Amino acid sequence: MFKWFGKVNFSPYTKVAGFAQELRDGRLMASRCKACGATSFPPRADCAECLSGDFEFLEISGKATLHTFTKIVAAPTGFEDLAPYTVGVADLAETGRLLAWIGDTIAEDEIQIGMDLQVVPRIFEELEEIKVYYTLEKPGTAWTKTKSSA
Repeated sequence: MFKWFGKVNFSPYTKVAGFAQELRDGRLMASRCKACGATSFPPRADCAECLSGDFEFLEISGKATLHTFTKIVAAPTGFEDLAPYTVGVADLAETGRLLAWIGDTIAEDEIQIGMDLQVVPRIFEELEEIKVYYTLEKPGTAWTKTKSSA
C-alpha cells in the first residue's frame, strides 16, 4: 500500500497499512489509542503517550491552520521539473501537523501564517513516483470521497 506514496515499505508487516487505503479513498484518518484516548496524525501503530499498541482509525475533518510555509525554488532530485512550488506546515484541528503542497485555490500573495485551510487528499495517476499526496486549499474546497466502509 505505501508504494502509493512513492516509496516502498520494506517491512513485511505494518499495523497502519489501512491508512494508505483510507487516504487513497479520500478519507483523512488519525489513530486513537483505545487505552488512553490520545490521537495522532499521521496514524501511529503505538501510542506516544502510553505506548499501547491497541488503536483504531478516526476520520478527521482536514480543517487546519497554516503554521509556516516556504517557496521551493531549488528543488530536490526528482522534483526539479515542478519548481518553483510552495509547501506549508499545517496544524490540524483535531490533532497533529502535516506538510503539504499549497494548492491551486490559494494565490501566492494570499498565503499568510494563521490562515484557515482545508487538507485535500489527492491521487496523482499520471506519475508513477507519486500517487497519493495532500494539498492545502481554501476552506470549503471539496474532494471526491468514497463511501465509508463503516
